Amino acid sequence: MSIIFKGLSAFPITPLTDRDIDEAAFIHLITRLTNAGVDSIGAAGSTGSYPFMSRQERARVAQLAVKHAGETPVLVSIGAIRLRDVLQYAEDAQKAGVKALLLPPMSYMPLREEEVFALYETVSQNVSVPIIIYDTPGTTQFHFSDELTQRIARLPHISSIKIPSAFPTPDAALERLKRFREGGTPSSLTLGVSGDPTAAESLMAGAKIWYSEWGGLFPNLARALTDAAITHDKERVASIQKTFHPFWEMSHRYGGSLRVIASCAEIMGLTTQPCLPLPLQGVSEKDRETLAQLIKSHQPS
Repeated sequence: MSIIFKGLSAFPITPLTDRDIDEAAFIHLITRLTNAGVDSIGAAGSTGSYPFMSRQERARVAQLAVKHAGETPVLVSIGAIRLRDVLQYAEDAQKAGVKALLLPPMSYMPLREEEVFALYETVSQNVSVPIIIYDTPGTTQFHFSDELTQRIARLPHISSIKIPSAFPTPDAALERLKRFREGGTPSSLTLGVSGDPTAAESLMAGAKIWYSEWGGLFPNLARALTDAAITHDKERVASIQKTFHPFWEMSHRYGGSLRVIASCAEIMGLTTQPCLPLPLQGVSEKDRETLAQLIKSHQPS
C-alpha cells in the first residue's frame, strides 16, 4: 500500500475559466507530468485550487487525472469545512480510481485537537484507500502537535504525512522530521515534505517523498532535484536549487506559490490567461515580465 509514497509527487494547477475547468489544458499538464516520470500526481491539492471548486468539478478533476495519468498514481484532496462534504469527496475520488486521499483540517472556526482527531477517525473508517495527513498550516491555520500526529497515525489507512519543511523554521521542521524518524510515529507512516525551497534538505535528512507544487509545472527540474537529494549529491542539489531560487523568492513575496505558478503556466502557453479562480489573480505586470525573462533564460521544464 505504501509503494506510491516515494520520490516526487507533483501537484499541478487546475486551469479554471469563469464557468468551468479548462479540460484540455489540465489534460496537457497531467501528460507533461507522466512524461517526466514523476512518482505520483497530486491533483486538486492546494496548488490545484480544490477549495474553489464545486463537488462536480472536483469529481471531474479526479476522473481526468486518473484517466490521463496512465500508470502514475493519482492523489486528490478531499478537504472541506463540513465532514459530510469530506465523505462525499472521498466517495467521488475513490469511484474515480485515485490511489490516495489528501486530508487537511479545513475550518472557518478554529478547530480543537479533538475535533481534528475525530475528523481523521471518521474518514479513516469510511474509506478503502490510503490517507495522507495534509499538514498545511499556511492555508488551514491549524498546527499539528506531535501528540496529535501520533494519535492520528495509528488510525487505519493513515499512510503518510506531508510535513511543511520550513514551518515554523527550516531547522524546526528538520528536528520534527528527526523526531518522527526516531520513533515518534508508527513505521507504517511514510514521512513526506512540502515547502519546495527546503524540501531537498528534508529528503537528505530521511524524508521519503516530496509533495511538490513547483514539480507540477517544472517536473523535469523537480525530478532531477529529487534524484540528487535522494543520492546526497549536494553539488547537484545546489545547482538545481539555484535555478529554482528566483521563482521561490517571488513565491515568498506573494505569500505562496499558486499565483506565481499560474502566471508562469500562462506565460509558457500551457493555459489561457487568466487561469485562476476569481477573486484570485496572478502576479503584477512587472513581476510577469520578470517571470518571462526567467523562463526564457533558464528554460525550466
